[in-house]
Amino acid sequence: MKPQPQPSQRSLIIASFAAIYFIWGSTYLFNYFAIQDIPPFLMAGSRFLAAGAILYAITWARGAAFPTRRQWGAAGRMGFLFLTLGTGGTVWAEQWVDTGIAALIIAFQPLMVVFMLWVLFAKRPGAMVLAGVALGVAGMVLLVGQQRFVTDRNTMIGMLVIIGSMTSWCYGSVTLSKAGLPENRLQSSAMQMLMGGSILIFLALISGDGQRFDPALLSWKAGLSWLFLVVFGSLVAFSAFTYLLQHVSPDKVATSNYVNPVVALFLGWAFNNELITQQSILAALLMLAGVFFINSRLQVKGKPPQAGNTGGVVRKRKLAGLAR
Repeated sequence: MKPQPQPSQRSLIIASFAAIYFIWGSTYLFNYFAIQDIPPFLMAGSRFLAAGAILYAITWARGAAFPTRRQWGAAGRMGFLFLTLGTGGTVWAEQWVDTGIAALIIAFQPLMVVFMLWVLFAKRPGAMVLAGVALGVAGMVLLVGQQRFVTDRNTMIGMLVIIGSMTSWCYGSVTLSKAGLPENRLQSSAMQMLMGGSILIFLALISGDGQRFDPALLSWKAGLSWLFLVVFGSLVAFSAFTYLLQHVSPDKVATSNYVNPVVALFLGWAFNNELITQQSILAALLMLAGVFFINSRLQVKGKPPQAGNTGGVVRKRKLAGLAR
């Protein structure tokens, strides 16, 4: 019989689930608040540089070995896919796309991963997984095909950028295991944030983000949102995520795939006056049902993961908390 967690450990597990559910779900809204005063590339880049520096300092204090040049190169490639394109593009698009809608598009990731594994690695999915993909595609078509979106050019461009960002994230997910990153998960994540954040800062400089930012005009709302993203969105949520991987099965951790979009939709409606239509709700149900079909099938087919292993469908979620 599997030993039951002690009361103190049980409390930490509950708190950690609350962190990955609600902190990750809220990052979309806080991204939006932050970019009202801080240009998007500058905001995302500075956030990841700050969080990456803190995480790297922690690994250094714990005696982690200095990464090799090859490992830094791998961190640069993965940081570019996950954070520069994956997150930077999404943050940029939130200038025009509702935060809840952005979260729903990102929720399509597990379905895109299945498609990429099929195309790139000839891993043909079974009937259950294909049914999940079909549901997800139907939901995505319903979501982006709403009249209020297709008639607004900027919104459509933003949604296409988010789809592109999600695709970049998925490609990084399916190639992550062969990237050559350090075994230390904390160090690996810190390096990717430092590299991805540096590229975002470079984009901010060449795009004029730096010239458009005036610290004197920074509101308390935008400033606190940026601080929340650094401290809670990256550091606290990631710590909670790694703790959960060591104490519960990855398929339970993957339930954040279903909760995060719901949290984002609610917060966008409650605090940003975002419209939730019946079509959006139906699209959300179809997409989340598709993710459920895929996750359920992979859990049945896969071997039980050992503690600390990121495992299958949640491997990509290892960085999701850092990137949103």
